[in-house]
Amino acid sequence: MKLNLPNNFIWGTATAAHQVEGDNKNSDFWFLENFKNTTFAEPSGIACDQWNRYEEDIKMMADHSIQSYRMSLEWAKIEPEEGIYSNEAIDHYRKVLECCRKNNLKTCVTYQHFTSPLWFTAKGGWEKSENVKHFLSYAEKVTNELGDLIDIVCTINEANLTACFAHSFQSYPEHGMKAIMPFIKEAAEECGSTLENFGPFLFGHPFKIRDCMMEAHVKSVPIIKSILKNNQPVGVTLSIMDYQAAEDGEEMRDKAYAESVDCCLDQIVNDDFVGVQMYTRHTYGPDGIIKPKADDPNMLVMGYEYYPESLENVVRYVSSKIKTPIMITENGIGTDDDNQRIEYLTTALQGLQNCLDDGIDVRGYFCWSLLDNFEWLFGYKPRFGLVEVNRETLDRTAKESFKFFKDVIDQSS
Repeated sequence: MKLNLPNNFIWGTATAAHQVEGDNKNSDFWFLENFKNTTFAEPSGIACDQWNRYEEDIKMMADHSIQSYRMSLEWAKIEPEEGIYSNEAIDHYRKVLECCRKNNLKTCVTYQHFTSPLWFTAKGGWEKSENVKHFLSYAEKVTNELGDLIDIVCTINEANLTACFAHSFQSYPEHGMKAIMPFIKEAAEECGSTLENFGPFLFGHPFKIRDCMMEAHVKSVPIIKSILKNNQPVGVTLSIMDYQAAEDGEEMRDKAYAESVDCCLDQIVNDDFVGVQMYTRHTYGPDGIIKPKADDPNMLVMGYEYYPESLENVVRYVSSKIKTPIMITENGIGTDDDNQRIEYLTTALQGLQNCLDDGIDVRGYFCWSLLDNFEWLFGYKPRFGLVEVNRETLDRTAKESFKFFKDVIDQSS
């Protein structure tokens, strides 16, 4: 498969620190994963042990023609206690970034990818605007320490995701999932907080978290750019699914876009790029979302529908709303069938080519994910990786889809 791409188009793969590094013991997610009566399928534990095996993973990317690695810094490792920064963690990430440079990989670095330090979440986390200052201090610190090795900055991963949740389920709780999960109330009290003042991402008030994260992004951009020396691009990533309307579903579809996507796009018209993260479509009727039947052959793990055409639809939607350059910072499929992954990528990338042919400014594509890793509430069952990770030995094996992806890059470069 050969694509006709603009100059300097970036091919990459992506991971997130909590999902691959392991032992993120000072984070809110680690605390919740290991709490009694948790809803997590299993704890993240050692994950893929990338903390110790990053050189192997980076070399594997380089050997498969990957041009950029989208990774995240783990805030809970860098600032395990409020105002106290770990030189060991900062030095570690410097080594990771230097290893990328050594292997000719551009570094695309996300400052916050879902997880936060437990102390931050116990203060209300992303539900409280007064906590934005903590992220700004952290962003300033890591940019000062690591900015010379960062090529692209993603401030926050999927800042709008909780708002998307509010439109992805019938009767979503007004105050978020924490309102109906007793273990979160118990966890909040265990760490000296209360349910009202405990703000874990994914579980909290969907629109408060959206607004707080977008505020943090907007305020952090000038701080980060004032420190960077080489005018590196800075943006935010958004979860944008392909919202479609069935008969009489236009009003509900438009409401979903307005409250989970459009209100965020309006705030980033002057950003260097917007990171688009797309996996599936949602169809709306007059009463809200219409879920495919559980036995639908197109249903995948995590409740996603197999619909790779959605990537083209979402890119076209975003470009119709703002003229900010687009980067596909996540796209992929969770499946045990690697042939299905290749089919998905083939269709999705052809849709991307259609957008480029029509003059839409797309700067890069990052496949999610490099490794079969920890997928949050679902544990290790969903397999999004281009690389298989043996859960007993943690040995890595490139899948045929990674070889396919390499061939696309080689033929299109």
